[in-house]
Amino acid sequence: MNNFQYYAPTKVVFGKDTEKELGALIKEQGCRKVLVHYGGNSAQKSGLLDRVCRSLEQENMEYVTLGGVVPNPRLSKVREGIALCKENQVDFVLAVGGGSVIDSAKAIGYGVANEGDVWDFYAKVRVPQACLPIGVVLTIAAAGSEMSDSSVITNEAGWLKRGCNNNLCRVKFAVMNPELTYTLPAYQTESGCTDVLMHTMERYFNQADNMEMTDGISEALMRTVIKNAKILLTDPENYEARAEVMWAGSLSHNGLTGCGTDGGDWACHQMEHELGGMFDVAHGAGLAAVWASWARYVCQERMDRFEKFAVNVLGVEPAETAEKTAARGIEAMEAFYRSIQMPTSLTELGIDPTEEQMQEMARKCSWDGGRTVGVVKKLDQGDVLEIYKAAR
Repeated sequence: MNNFQYYAPTKVVFGKDTEKELGALIKEQGCRKVLVHYGGNSAQKSGLLDRVCRSLEQENMEYVTLGGVVPNPRLSKVREGIALCKENQVDFVLAVGGGSVIDSAKAIGYGVANEGDVWDFYAKVRVPQACLPIGVVLTIAAAGSEMSDSSVITNEAGWLKRGCNNNLCRVKFAVMNPELTYTLPAYQTESGCTDVLMHTMERYFNQADNMEMTDGISEALMRTVIKNAKILLTDPENYEARAEVMWAGSLSHNGLTGCGTDGGDWACHQMEHELGGMFDVAHGAGLAAVWASWARYVCQERMDRFEKFAVNVLGVEPAETAEKTAARGIEAMEAFYRSIQMPTSLTELGIDPTEEQMQEMARKCSWDGGRTVGVVKKLDQGDVLEIYKAAR
């Protein structure tokens, strides 16, 4: 196994009615004025936004609000938030929502605390030196951004979807009440479950001498999400299933399932970022649409991992060869995606990219041919194009 550092400083407040503790949690941070950042109308219609603001008022805290975050959060909204924070001398950002809202809040935190253009951090031109403190009221179990060092933003100039990873943006606390996810549409719930799974799968498929403990945690997490994703398809208000998936989402992306490895592959995420940037698809669904094509393209490079995944995670009976077991595992994963109404191709995702569009996505994914993606097999621009074609 590799040497590693594990850092997870976020305070988690988990369970029913935990959003009532919000005001006290923010007061602990010693801040003076809060930006309450949220997405669309659901936070307002459900009454959650009112409860959040009431909790702040009970602690005599000043706040301003900014809604309108969309899936695949936009740089323009981030810049709007930065200006609002500077104008009002905001010193704490509270994200009320899922991964898109949290990522937008992190970007705002970077933009207020550093000089210059915040996009520089996502374009890898500069590294942030500070970030406003951030808290979260989680309403979607998916991205794991409530405990990760990651933030992903889409720049409308060129529709570039890029990430910034830095410990400075790790949130101070995450309020996690599974009941807040009850009203999510089925597609959004299952897309979120897929995202949770993929955060561990990306780390599981690697080129390291793996750590038995990390593998065991990863495999248990993946089995748990698969089990409960099926339950939630027909029983969306099953508290236990919602709780299992919500906690798995945090553990899947806070670094735990990568301890002792090389960090994992992440090629599927990089390819999906270009799908999201060009077609604005749901992130988890986009990952499901490309995963099997990626797996078939690279599995010869780490057949033992694909065989182990098939047996230990998906319950496939070992075949006479590792190749057959691995192939059946990939087929079983596709069957699972279909069972929760997730796509296994770009056509099922609802898009039909042209040859020129696939070439453009491959070019952007490879940064104009300047990098490879993945570690199971290092994929250049041509490889990425072939996977897009196979996924079509």
